[in-house]
Amino acid sequence: MAVLVTGGLGYIGSHTVVELLNDGFEVVIVDDLSNSERFILKNIEEITGKKPFFYPFDLRRRELLAQVFDAHQIEGCLNFAASKAVGESQVKPLDYYENNLFTLINILQEFKERGISNFIFSSSCTVYGQAEKMPINENTPLKLPESVYGKTKQMGEEILTDFAKAYSRKISLLRYFNPIGAHPSGKLGELPIGVPNNLIPYVTQTAVGIREKLNIWGDDYDTEDGTAVRDYIYVVDLAKAHVSALKKLMQSNEETVIDIFNLGTGKGSSVLEVVKAFETANNVKVPYQICPRREGDITIAYANADKAEKELHWKSDTPLEESLRTVWKWQLYLDSRPV
Repeated sequence: MAVLVTGGLGYIGSHTVVELLNDGFEVVIVDDLSNSERFILKNIEEITGKKPFFYPFDLRRRELLAQVFDAHQIEGCLNFAASKAVGESQVKPLDYYENNLFTLINILQEFKERGISNFIFSSSCTVYGQAEKMPINENTPLKLPESVYGKTKQMGEEILTDFAKAYSRKISLLRYFNPIGAHPSGKLGELPIGVPNNLIPYVTQTAVGIREKLNIWGDDYDTEDGTAVRDYIYVVDLAKAHVSALKKLMQSNEETVIDIFNLGTGKGSSVLEVVKAFETANNVKVPYQICPRREGDITIAYANADKAEKELHWKSDTPLEESLRTVWKWQLYLDSRPV
């Protein structure tokens, strides 16, 4: 059976494509390469021994998207196609609303017209805003997110929920916390364009000498060491959760399914803890400087992922230091590639 993976050459998308291929799915990737590069496709083939179908275009081009649906018997979609930098979303709000919502609606229009179900949405813990109690479970009240990025995820969830109810379709909203790490092969990982917005690629680029210092955004939060606390989940564990969520939808006999799952480890780590764990895991130093807080960042967030463990038979238990060893392997691989 063929599944559409939008943004399938991106960070989480590429790891999920590997898990889907290893599980016997036929994979059709649409990615405009705005936040990835073509060599990722080759590396997916090297890791799995299988070649996914690949179409390089912007999902806002619905006429091209329709051609993909015409060419393949699509039975589900995993949607990773979205801009995702919290800081950038604050200064480019219209770009984020257009890219993250128009593309989603285009895919759903094709699903509606062709009678397709089984939609996995790449959501985020940002939909909770700054939750009042930890850990965060799926019943934690949603607040207005602190960032435009978070708002697009919350709106995306609302669009999908309305879609599922109106047209009797099956969807899964996967709210993940902070993905980190790289494939154990060292051939897939986070590939930021320009200056990284996420912590880990900035850490690795600083450690390898591309950046002079790591910027830590704020040390005056109400946490043990003053830096923000997040739930860091290994990206391969996260990818496997997507396959489990897709199978659950496909195996369900119910006409309408609206699944919601938190995907995390259940443990919070501060920015400084992660930096020190990276140094220990890889025996390297990471010079850093404290900078003012970024607009849109929250203080603390970590998951209660019991529901995913119970219903998806899934758990993220890769140790932090192990996942941080994989990102250093990935960074060294990037550093050795010919320009």
